[in-house]
Amino acid sequence: MAEYEACILGLNMVVDMNVQELLVISNSDLLVHQVQGEWATKNSKILPYLHHLQELRKRFTKIKFRHVPKIQNAIADALATLSSMIQHPGKSYIDPISVRIYNQLAHCAHVEEEADGKPWFHDIK
Repeated sequence: MAEYEACILGLNMVVDMNVQELLVISNSDLLVHQVQGEWATKNSKILPYLHHLQELRKRFTKIKFRHVPKIQNAIADALATLSSMIQHPGKSYIDPISVRIYNQLAHCAHVEEEADGKPWFHDIK
């Protein structure tokens, strides 16, 4: 559903910009094949998204969907997940999200000591 929501949000944005020809690149093989009518879906939660995308497709003179494997599209996957978590009622856009790419990995190694002196996993069975 996150991929569908991100795709719908993106299409709404480019419709507002009067884009007529569009190449949609997605890391969701399922979304791409379902939107192109190559695969069917019986999932009742996905069907409204699929129908809405099909209606949005009609607003373009030319639109193509292409699948790119997730490993080659990690940033887009992260943005799609973020998009599904942001509330944007009544707007066909969200405010820009600033993304920084660092050359070094970040590690979180700091854990607060438990107040009772026992490790965090003490009572997990």
